[in-house]
Amino acid sequence: MNPGTVALVGAGPGDPGLLTLKAAQLLAEADVVLTDRLVAKEVLAHVREGAELVDVGKTSWTGTAPRQEEINAQLIAHARAGKRVVRLKGGDPFVFGRGSEEAEALVDAGVPFQVVPGISSAIAAAAYAGIPVTARGWTQDVCVVTGHLDPDDPASRVRWQALATGPGTLVILMGHDRLPLLMSGLMRHGRDPKTPAACIEQGTTAAQRVVVSTVEDLAADVTQAGLKAPVATVVGDVVRLRERLRWFD
Repeated sequence: MNPGTVALVGAGPGDPGLLTLKAAQLLAEADVVLTDRLVAKEVLAHVREGAELVDVGKTSWTGTAPRQEEINAQLIAHARAGKRVVRLKGGDPFVFGRGSEEAEALVDAGVPFQVVPGISSAIAAAAYAGIPVTARGWTQDVCVVTGHLDPDDPASRVRWQALATGPGTLVILMGHDRLPLLMSGLMRHGRDPKTPAACIEQGTTAAQRVVVSTVEDLAADVTQAGLKAPVATVVGDVVRLRERLRWFD
């Protein structure tokens, strides 16, 4: 990693063993690491002694975290100072990680960068729960969407009507707080209420918990179980495979 450059690095879904070799190498070389809040401490152990570690994690319940524009400015400033910079993001930088926005800011500033993909919880959390998002004879397509906005929110660009009637697997990230609205939205747009569905809390970690239910009952069952964010939600017939394929529990 050359001085005056930025690496947008995916830290993976939570299990520190899923960090890529390239990500570990760049962390060991970096002068400055700007990290998200969900990155495991074991991953941060790869940061070399003496490097500057900056927490720029965002949460939905506090206004103290840096805005995206401030994070972009920090990346540019550190790189222009001749430092080797790693922007460490949970999961994959380009899967709901706002990595594209940071990359565009770097392009506009003339700062060289590279992208190191990370394993996304959209696939890994389901796999650790024994749920393949695609499986021969079950489904050949999968769609990953954000549950950050309500289905009826005018700002949402998710085509819930199309997803509700599609045959494949639906994976919803960041939808824990809106789970009742999301499930009711799917049913309102045509999804069979009896469709298998599951929520995976803290996927790939030792704290992982899984609730298996149906679209109509999932929200109530998750509330009863007390699952907390971060949660990945999987909707589709492949959820039935967990009964045979659960291995991590």
